[in-house]
Amino acid sequence: MKLVGIDIGKNKHFFCIMDKDTGELIVHPASFSNDKHGFDLLIQNLKPYSKKSILIGMEDTGHYHFALLRFLLDRNFSVALINPTTTDFSRKMQGGITKNDKLDTLTICDVLDTPERKKQYRITKVNSFDLYEQKQLTRHHHNLKEELNVYSNRLQRCIDIVFPEFNSLFDSKYSRVYMAVLKTFGSAEAIANADIRRIRRCFEYKGRGRRISLTPEMLKDRAKSSVGIPSSADVIQIRHLVDQIELIHEQITEIDKKIEEFSLKTNSPILSIPGISHFSGTSILAELGDISNYSNARKIIKAAGVAPYHYESSQFAAQHTAIAKKGSKYLRKTLYQIILTVIRCNPVFKEYYQLKISQGKGHRCAQGHCVRKLLRVIYHLVTTNQPFNPDLLR
Repeated sequence: MKLVGIDIGKNKHFFCIMDKDTGELIVHPASFSNDKHGFDLLIQNLKPYSKKSILIGMEDTGHYHFALLRFLLDRNFSVALINPTTTDFSRKMQGGITKNDKLDTLTICDVLDTPERKKQYRITKVNSFDLYEQKQLTRHHHNLKEELNVYSNRLQRCIDIVFPEFNSLFDSKYSRVYMAVLKTFGSAEAIANADIRRIRRCFEYKGRGRRISLTPEMLKDRAKSSVGIPSSADVIQIRHLVDQIELIHEQITEIDKKIEEFSLKTNSPILSIPGISHFSGTSILAELGDISNYSNARKIIKAAGVAPYHYESSQFAAQHTAIAKKGSKYLRKTLYQIILTVIRCNPVFKEYYQLKISQGKGHRCAQGHCVRKLLRVIYHLVTTNQPFNPDLLR
């Protein structure tokens, strides 16, 4: 077996080739450019060996390795991705105090040389790029939601200055009329001095939906008695923030449609779990990656970072520890966002949650137990490709 360690860079990469059986360096660390010419140079160095006898390793970090990874997978090479913390730890364990690109290729080969039972890498496949696209979309959705919260908080601050009574006039925030009024006028002073016909136009919209009880006349009267402070700066901010919020909503809608397309194409059995939507299901599967890389459900729980720390020293064993919080924060965020819905929609999870509460667990701790149970169920459904059956959990 020939081990190929590749250290990834932005403009150029380094590689070396090592014989697994003897530990001999066949090709000493050398560089190749991050372009077609460089990739062809790498292939030329690999040609003397059969593809079945080659294992290529590279760190799964950033995005600079995507082009090379796809290039190698399309040519049917076996490629292993390694967590950068693994190579860093391996280098330190060997007493290495020097880090450079050439030496890192050797460290990657050392990681590839670990026994099968303790292997510290995962073999990737061409279909992993579908998961990559889904991961990028779901993460973009999460990021847009966070931006939406930021802009919404800034909008509320401006409203509290120019028209503090505005929110109390509406049953819910960010409705069509709510946003139209803010975008058109922006302050209590502008509404109070506006022609009533302009205000009425903000209340006109076509389509379905419950009409609000507030009338243009009521809004104008309340604006006249408002204690809001006239501020042209805040009015400008309000108009801009409304535009930003509306744009983000449109972007999220576009993303959700694409995510649903991926979800329907995948048709994963985890969608049969009550409380899991196209978005949450796609997010979970994309963040976990190829399920075949996990030999049991415990490894999924560990990868998600929701397993509690186990701390024991001499005669002391900690009874209460926090979760590890390793791995993808997006995966943990999705799991904790949906677990309440899963508990509410599924009697089995609800009973399990209540059991943990009855045992003296706190709400958040009981949620954590349900999250781990959900991951065990997801692992079973995906590996056996069967739909969710609550009777089998009783």
